[in-house]
Amino acid sequence: MKTEANIATISVPGDLDVLAAPALKRSLEGLIDGGCRRVVVNMANAGYVDSAGMGTIICELKHMRQEGGLISLVNVAPRVYRALALMRVMDFMPVSRAGVRRSVRELDPSVLPEWRRTFRVAAGQMAQVRGRVECLCEGLPLTADEVFDLTLAVGEALGNAVDHAGERGVLVTVAAYADRVVVDVADCGQGFSLGPDEELPEAAADAERGRGIKLMRMLADSVSISPKSTGEGSVTHLVKLFSNSVVAR
Repeated sequence: MKTEANIATISVPGDLDVLAAPALKRSLEGLIDGGCRRVVVNMANAGYVDSAGMGTIICELKHMRQEGGLISLVNVAPRVYRALALMRVMDFMPVSRAGVRRSVRELDPSVLPEWRRTFRVAAGQMAQVRGRVECLCEGLPLTADEVFDLTLAVGEALGNAVDHAGERGVLVTVAAYADRVVVDVADCGQGFSLGPDEELPEAAADAERGRGIKLMRMLADSVSISPKSTGEGSVTHLVKLFSNSVVAR
């Protein structure tokens, strides 16, 4: 299990059956009761899920929803995905199949956004910035869960910027295009570079940047970091794709 702020990841060690379900239930309840509001359950090692496993997932999802949070499943094997589909689990929570990731094409530089908003992160105002990003995204063709995830991803990017560069000089830009919303978090730190498909080395215990990037990649469709075009520092670039092409102004 890995945790960062109010986000956590859990790996199911094997089949999620009547014997394994109680351990998952205890882990999820401990996180929810401890204040965590976003849990990603890695199902890569689960080749089978029975009714007890599904019941645990649905029960704890309801528990989390009551607290205003979200649980999702990732790296779900094809047979398990089919079973979850038959039980209509996807109607209530995000479920991602193993090896399936949305392809994010690069935007043509000549394409202008439908709208763009840029604002500075003032001292002690990170919560207000997250709230502003959330409000802007609520007018876009994203589900409530997608807005929730993107807001958390932006919070991770803000946390990295403040940790490594301080709050002075941190800027957030939100831009809506026909098929996506793009959020850039710019700082004035020492600079860092990471391509959208570039793998990170395994994070050490004190390497919070690495863990934050991995979490952001679970929450957004594309995450990259590049040096600023002018001055010192870097820009964290987050992309969330729309399921349709209608953009609210």
